[in-house]
Amino acid sequence: MHHEMQSRNLDKNADEVRKFTNGKVELANLGDATIGRYTAEPGWKWSKDVKPIVNTNSCQVTHTQYVISGRMRVRMDDGTEQEFGSGEAVYVPPGHDAWVVGNEPFVAVDFTGAKEYATSKK
Repeated sequence: MHHEMQSRNLDKNADEVRKFTNGKVELANLGDATIGRYTAEPGWKWSKDVKPIVNTNSCQVTHTQYVISGRMRVRMDDGTEQEFGSGEAVYVPPGHDAWVVGNEPFVAVDFTGAKEYATSKK
C-alpha cells in the first residue's frame, strides 16, 4: 500500500525506457500502476518493429490509451480495423497488429499495456 504521493517526469526521469525500431515506450511505476508513454514514428508497424522482440504472432497486450497526437490504425486478428487519433480514449484487446498512419509521430499514454510491452516472451 502506498501512502505518499508520487510523480515521475517522463521527459526527464522515466523509470525505464524501452526502445525499438521507429519508437519507444517510457514507463512510470506509480503505486500499483505502470503508465507508459508510447512514441511511434511514421513508418512504425508492430509486426515489423516489435514482433521480433516479443515473438508472438500478434500483439497480446491489452491497451487502454489516451492519444495525444498522431494517428494509429489497428487490425484485430479477426480482420476488423479501426483508426484512432488525437484526443481519443481507446481500448484495444489482445490479438492485433498496428501501424502509424500519416507523417506525424503517434504519441499515446497507456494505462494497462505498458508493463509487458516490448518485453521478450522467450
